[in-house]
Amino acid sequence: MKIKNLFKRLIRPDSDQSDMLLWAASISPSADEQKRIVADYRALFETKGLTTEEYYEFEFEKQDEEFRRTFLGLNEQRFYLDYLNPKKYYSLARNKYLAHKMLEGTGVRKSELYCYYQPEGRFATNDEKASNLGEVLRILKHKDVQSCVIKPTESSHGDNVWVIRTIDYQEDDAVMTRFDGEKISLSSVLGQDALIFESVVYQTKQFAAFNESSVNTVRFMTLLYPDGEVKIIAVFFKVGRQGECVDNAGSGGNVDGTVDIETGELYNVIQFDGWRKIKEIECHPDSGCRLNGVVIENWESIKEEVKKFQQAFPYCKAAGWDIAITDDGPVVIEVNDFWDRTGQYFIRRGWRDEIRDCYFAWKRTGKQFMMSRDRNMLKRSHLERIVANG
Repeated sequence: MKIKNLFKRLIRPDSDQSDMLLWAASISPSADEQKRIVADYRALFETKGLTTEEYYEFEFEKQDEEFRRTFLGLNEQRFYLDYLNPKKYYSLARNKYLAHKMLEGTGVRKSELYCYYQPEGRFATNDEKASNLGEVLRILKHKDVQSCVIKPTESSHGDNVWVIRTIDYQEDDAVMTRFDGEKISLSSVLGQDALIFESVVYQTKQFAAFNESSVNTVRFMTLLYPDGEVKIIAVFFKVGRQGECVDNAGSGGNVDGTVDIETGELYNVIQFDGWRKIKEIECHPDSGCRLNGVVIENWESIKEEVKKFQQAFPYCKAAGWDIAITDDGPVVIEVNDFWDRTGQYFIRRGWRDEIRDCYFAWKRTGKQFMMSRDRNMLKRSHLERIVANG
């Protein structure tokens, strides 16, 4: 049986022992170690609601006690974020067009929105909205757009992002040249999915040197408290590989590391080629640019601006901001209301304590805005025991 199929089944500790041992065999060839791993996982499921995927991916069998204690897994994270980032605001962060509109006029620096393509919106077109090829062409031509980034409104991890370097307009179509030199027609890009066309973000020379083909970003994890205070609880960076236009950290194939919150220094740099395919490095494997020990320029002002970004977006009280560093300052690439747990591997610790503290701070105000977006894997009584365990 493939391990991937086991992962789908083994979300509870009462699974068949032979299946559990087969899963543990993917971690260690030793029979004694397999038994220890199964027992360890079952204990972590009980105390933290840990999934088998999380145990495997984050290499829990060799993590220290501090990481194991502070790690925030999917089940407990969902409990906190369903309250801090209510479902009624879900689309404001997840839908890239709505996020653009919500951030307009707030002082949050972002790319310029050129066009919103929504094939079902043929009755609501204007100088920004389009529902067919002709209307997209009209808007882009009118705004004299010569380069852009095209993104699905509902996507993550940089999936299906098109960086367009040049556009050759024709009477009833356009030929676009991608960042890698491939030419594609505008008509071939437009389909049944909603898209946004936005301006290209140009990063600083420092960040471009890391890897020129991708916009390399810094992920800020921020919390908004009832008194308006914003805390930055973790920062890590993501750098793409040569020839790639995105810096995706979700499934690997890039370079990542920790950013010291106080100083802006990069450290714990790794080459992330997928789970359990990770190695420590000093320099980017393609560009050769040194990363470990580098200090991000203008760090203090960047931090202060990101805090203001969080204050301007109170709908999500716990947010993961993907920030590009430009000559004009930090620019929001994406704001995440429900993020993956990967960053905890990069910073070598969990963020459970901080998320939990913010959750209880808001609960003490008496506000009741919890709306569950998904059915949790755990029974309510089990989850409440985990949350109550400080």
